[in-house]
Amino acid sequence: MKRTDINYIVDLAMAVFFLLSFITGLIKFPAVLVYVLQVYSSLPMYKINWVHDYSGLAFGSLGVIHIVLHWDWLVAMTRGKLGTTKRETKEHSDQ
Repeated sequence: MKRTDINYIVDLAMAVFFLLSFITGLIKFPAVLVYVLQVYSSLPMYKINWVHDYSGLAFGSLGVIHIVLHWDWLVAMTRGKLGTTKRETKEHSDQ
């Protein structure tokens, strides 16, 4: 599988789990919860809590994978913003 395909799958899964976590978090928010329970009194909160918790864990895990996949780019961008090169970094570490 190509690296771009892996990035696409990870990013798409992150978006799905983020939305699940965000929407269930809104439902659990106290100000919204009062309204939601008035309209949907039979809402199974234990299922919403479960979806919220596990989608948050999945989102966080995929976030770590995302950073690992983009590590070289992050290092290059940081060096570029700080105005350093690989050679300068290596010379400072040798001293």
